Amino acid sequence: MNLENKVAIVTGAGRGIGKAIALSLANEGASLIVSARTQSEIDAVALEIEKVGSKALAVQADISQERDVQNLVSKTTEKFGTIDILINNAGIGTFAKVAELLPKDFDAMWAVNMRGVFLCTRAVLPHMIKRNSGDIINISSLAGRNAFIGGAGYCATKWALIGFARSLMLEVREHNIRVITLCPGSVDTKFDPRPIQPKDPAAIPKAEDIAQVVIHTLRMPRNVMVSEVDIRPTNPKW
Repeated sequence: MNLENKVAIVTGAGRGIGKAIALSLANEGASLIVSARTQSEIDAVALEIEKVGSKALAVQADISQERDVQNLVSKTTEKFGTIDILINNAGIGTFAKVAELLPKDFDAMWAVNMRGVFLCTRAVLPHMIKRNSGDIINISSLAGRNAFIGGAGYCATKWALIGFARSLMLEVREHNIRVITLCPGSVDTKFDPRPIQPKDPAAIPKAEDIAQVVIHTLRMPRNVMVSEVDIRPTNPKW
């Protein structure tokens, strides 16, 4: 599949994995709508995209808010006329034992990690169904498969995301819409503040590595869909 001139929305695109995905798509010739809560971050990413010769639009949005999501999709279709790809990347994590996890932090994770994915997906589906084509990539986590101490709230949202995506895939595949869920493990970003001390830091995947997996899954023939991909270090050398 040629990604040139495809129109892609990337949420949580101001830093980390989202930024890497947006830049990788731009290098493939796609037009990007980069979204996050911090305007200065997505403005900087949009400039980087334009420097490689691709089109970019930075739209500030809190994806847990329906009005923001509607504005994001409206501005996308006004500028580019269509939506080919949605990257549900935005996510937050608070890591604490259940007895110590604050309700406001629990609610915030569900608002972004699950409600935000639902709102963005629901908003783009009519455009993809109308064109009988589209790709929705969800960035979940190996935390959605494996429990760990201090991860109850975060793991729950990522388990839910996998269940949501599996059901969604069955609902929309008849419209030639592919739903792909990526589950990275440890990634060399500042997302998780917990100390990770591998003997060989170079063994841990980078954000750019995750972005390349996104590109590979999108470039598969249209009659091929890899619905879930687990991403681990080849040899972490802990």
